[in-house]
Amino acid sequence: MSEGAPIAPAGVDTDKPSAARVYDWYLGGDQHWAVDREFGRRVEKVWPLIRPISRQNRAFMNRVVSAAMEAGVRQFVDLGSGVPTAGNVHEIVRDRLPAGERASVVYVDYEPVAAAHSRLILEREGATGWAGLVERDIRRPAEIFDDPVTASLVDWSRPVCLLMITVMHFIGPSDDPDGLMAAYREKLAPGSWLALTHGTCRDDAPPERAAEVKRFIDAYRDTSNPAWLRSAEELLPWFGGWPLLPPGMTSLPDWRPEEPPTPIDAETRPFAWCAVARRPSL
Repeated sequence: MSEGAPIAPAGVDTDKPSAARVYDWYLGGDQHWAVDREFGRRVEKVWPLIRPISRQNRAFMNRVVSAAMEAGVRQFVDLGSGVPTAGNVHEIVRDRLPAGERASVVYVDYEPVAAAHSRLILEREGATGWAGLVERDIRRPAEIFDDPVTASLVDWSRPVCLLMITVMHFIGPSDDPDGLMAAYREKLAPGSWLALTHGTCRDDAPPERAAEVKRFIDAYRDTSNPAWLRSAEELLPWFGGWPLLPPGMTSLPDWRPEEPPTPIDAETRPFAWCAVARRPSL
């Protein structure tokens, strides 16, 4: 990836690191500046697995979108989407959409920097007719459902693939994550997919690696985006009893892998859960 600076959207401060752009750097994208790379490298020193886990999250999301496309789903809503680059949803959909068919993608992110970058990228790629950005907080689902961009692109009476990738571990107990998940589930039509990834620290994690991830979480406690780790037992009820698609809840590299496992996969397995559920017919 080039270390050169991309075009800055109007009004975006490129002198301060942005969480969305730092995540783009983790993924190997090109929508970030030197200040973002600097911050990312400092974080990486606290938790060296942050970049491979970020990329595994993105690879999982891509596999989910591809599988949903193959299953006939044509509507995608990506909550907490960040900057839509480096193999994001609209790119996968565009590449896999059969000729003559229509699909739609809604990105949702409340961070103004992510929103500005997203709009610029979608305009530059000529995707605004079928992909849009909703600048809303995922903790207010009704506002997302009622937003004009969502209303123009999503028919909630038809199946939707709702993506909650690396976002729910920023939803704390005071935000009522159980109620939040229920609100999103209730909006989805039968045949919809609900995909989730979430940070954890399993009992089989090596002590030194477990200490790193806990320092990483502690560092976030003093930011505007504190993070929580949760167990599989805490996450399963969020699917509301919907059947999980094979292979069920598992580690990121093990959900329908397309390549043989690598040594880094073994290192990252204890630190993230992922699963996809399909809403059954009424």
